[in-house]
Amino acid sequence: MKRNLLLVIACGLMTSGVTWGADIVGTWRNIDDKTGTSKGIIQITKEANGTYTGKIVRVTPRPGYTPKESCVNCPGDFKDKPMLGLNVLNGLKKESETEYGGGKILDPLSGKLYSVKAKLSANGKNLKLRGFVGVSALGRSQTWYREE
Repeated sequence: MKRNLLLVIACGLMTSGVTWGADIVGTWRNIDDKTGTSKGIIQITKEANGTYTGKIVRVTPRPGYTPKESCVNCPGDFKDKPMLGLNVLNGLKKESETEYGGGKILDPLSGKLYSVKAKLSANGKNLKLRGFVGVSALGRSQTWYREE
């Protein structure tokens, strides 16, 4: 009985250990919440101040869509910047083991800037983002998939 309990605890530690060291640093495939197709690849890095930044490293070709070369409708410092290398995720902070918040996300196609929350899946392979203005109930969600 004691041996079985130790085996159950060890298995639990091994399977839950996936999220212990996982964070959002890495390369992510951005999936459009309206069309379900991939829009691009985002590289998320952790800055020296502990916040996370995500930049576009590749635009994914889609049937019937001609990618924009620059962020024409974007505000302020983002205006007319090239899409490749554009920081679309800024200032995101880790709030718990799997939840992040306090950042801003830019929709480079519309030029709109939103507050953002993110939640990392238990296996560390999916990142659910919620962009919103004011309260998170008034926003859009996207799921990004970790590139291997």
